[in-house]
Amino acid sequence: MDTVTRLSEGPLVAYRARLAAGVLRPDPAQALAAERLEELWRRLRGYAPPPHTPAPARGGLLGKLFGFKPRKGSGDLAAPPPGTPMGLYLVGEVGRGKSMLMDLFFETAEVPRKQRIHFHAFMQQAHRRIHQWKMRDADAPAPLGADDHDPIPPLADSIVAEAHLLCFDEFQVHDITDAMILGRLFEALFARGVVVVATSNTAPKDLFKGRPGRDAFLPFIALIERQLDVIQLESAQDYRRERMQGMTRWHVPADGRAERALDAAFRDLAGRARAHPVTLTVHGRGLEVPEAAAGVARMGFDALCGANLGPGDYLALARHFHTLVLDEVPRLGPENFDKARRFITLVDALYDHRCQLFASAAAVPDQLYERGENAAMFERTASRLVEMQSLAYFDLPHLP
Repeated sequence: MDTVTRLSEGPLVAYRARLAAGVLRPDPAQALAAERLEELWRRLRGYAPPPHTPAPARGGLLGKLFGFKPRKGSGDLAAPPPGTPMGLYLVGEVGRGKSMLMDLFFETAEVPRKQRIHFHAFMQQAHRRIHQWKMRDADAPAPLGADDHDPIPPLADSIVAEAHLLCFDEFQVHDITDAMILGRLFEALFARGVVVVATSNTAPKDLFKGRPGRDAFLPFIALIERQLDVIQLESAQDYRRERMQGMTRWHVPADGRAERALDAAFRDLAGRARAHPVTLTVHGRGLEVPEAAAGVARMGFDALCGANLGPGDYLALARHFHTLVLDEVPRLGPENFDKARRFITLVDALYDHRCQLFASAAAVPDQLYERGENAAMFERTASRLVEMQSLAYFDLPHLP
């Protein structure tokens, strides 16, 4: 936490202190969001939910895990304990300051148990805990309808034991397995008095839009809209893009100087967000991203183009992240054409989804693949790499 943030005051005071210090510029949309966060901050001071009373069981294991179905009356949903404050859902385009505002709120929140986590990492933890529970439970099977064999209540209990306030960065749903458990999990968390604050580039009504099985996901959207106040951050400024302006995007050669420059670029682009590993699910298997933060991924060329990856992997990467920091692109030619072919596919995916690219390389794009068979095929890729460094490309919005 920096010196202008004071724990004895709320996020609005911290926000105004940053304005006064010149760290931030005046922004009416951010100021309004800070006021709403301040209201929640006041209601949460010293907050702890009452002990949870379990609700009656609802059917068998499969129905419990995946059976969050539409119900006619809102009273059918497990209600939060009386006096539980409503959470907030900050939605807006990339670079509008959502994560910065949530961080000010989280740092000043006087809640004994709280957690700030990237939503994708949270879901990975949830799946891991469900798997561990199933492995333990397999040693003591019970009839299908037994409530003791429903993984959601113990999962929710373990989460609420650690946090009464959950702050999610980059709330987004890309994975069908996530979609299948979110409704019951969040209903259980809200029933236990957990308060949620989230940032997202996607409005609740558009989550999982256009994906197979979305109809079964709609009750979760209704639950989010019921339990969280949605705040649209309609700032005219894209502060992430402003940070990018003036940054060198293609560093030659790929030496220690280039590595340090990419280190600095990643830190600047990630802002206050902490870097963490992310696993994207592609056709039922995992694509490991060793370092990611605030929509920015960092990977080495060999990890992306030297491994047995295909178009689906690169599309998942381009959809999930607005910026890729890529280390050590080598010279390409017939001797490593498999890597060149994958690199071509990667660049196409990034280009089609308007992702920003920062890279270190052995040569400038026009000289990466100069000789031998397929050199002509690489000309379009080189042209795209040059275009991706232009101001015109810089101004294009990411297409997630």
